[in-house]
Amino acid sequence: MDIPKRMKAAVLYGFNDVRVEERDVPSPGPDEALVKVNACGICGTDIKVITHGLPNQPPFGDFIIGHEYAGTVAALGDTVDEFQIGDRVTVEIHKGCGRCKNCIMGHYTACLNYGNIGKGHRANGFTANGGFAEYAVNHVNTLYKLPDNISFDESTTITTAGTCIYGIDMAGGYIPGDTVAVLGPGPIGLMSVQLCKALGAGKVILTGTRDERLELGKKLGADYVVDVRREKAVEKVMELTDGLGADLVLEAAGGDTALQEALEMTRKGGKISILAFYKGPITADISIAVRNGINIYTVRGEGRMSVGRSLSLMAQGKITGKPLITHTFPVEEVNEALKTFAERIGGAMKVVVHP
Repeated sequence: MDIPKRMKAAVLYGFNDVRVEERDVPSPGPDEALVKVNACGICGTDIKVITHGLPNQPPFGDFIIGHEYAGTVAALGDTVDEFQIGDRVTVEIHKGCGRCKNCIMGHYTACLNYGNIGKGHRANGFTANGGFAEYAVNHVNTLYKLPDNISFDESTTITTAGTCIYGIDMAGGYIPGDTVAVLGPGPIGLMSVQLCKALGAGKVILTGTRDERLELGKKLGADYVVDVRREKAVEKVMELTDGLGADLVLEAAGGDTALQEALEMTRKGGKISILAFYKGPITADISIAVRNGINIYTVRGEGRMSVGRSLSLMAQGKITGKPLITHTFPVEEVNEALKTFAERIGGAMKVVVHP
């Protein structure tokens, strides 16, 4: 494949200062592949990176942002035989160090050497350069071959799906016949609805505030939707479960009162899995969990190869990312794309950038 020496890339120069400029095309190391990026989605975490930063980011002026991307293998490192040039691939974010206790146990998104590139950790778009560029380097552990029936644009939603399935996995993974309440009809919540139905949940209840997103939730498999502007979420969930509460609550809203509502709508002995980031410290009555034997789980990203599992479900047609994609932009207009996403202009949900 003919690879140029220079490429266009969106570089973070400071908070709220993203500039598209030319950079050298990177070269893959021995365990890496060079990916020609075809599409990169915008995630809420990108806005956090841009507006106030996350731990262990590369320096301003060097940092190429973006982590939900897919493309074509353009070059291979010396030891790579898992892929061939021309393979269509999608990525996951985290490559653990491979040597700490968490990585050995499969929890590489919580790598104990997080941010330490010298020890082998990489999180593309967080602690290393990412995918709002024409080319990106990825360790082979973070690449998955993309089936022909999944487009590059749709595959940018696969890390979202991976986060959802990881949250279900960490909470026990076995949900056939269970009632699951999903808080928040954003991309994570809507993917969670689909995954719960694909995994055999008996009843899925989606709560939120945006009519168009709740309607989409119905189309994607939610058995009931609750508009919290008109109904009290906890009361409705208890009504739909004969007063017992949901077996599993997936908290994907991240609002100030969301965890409290989750606690109040979970059945005794049930589970809560937190998929959302919160804007700041929140207050909730954890004694409810103690009194009722409710277990609370959290996840960071899409660990334990959950991207691969989600990709399989998408290839089988059991989940889809297509309805979540509302806008596309060329990389030259990345700032307009970021604004559209952050301000939800035109009902923006998942915005995709094409390098």
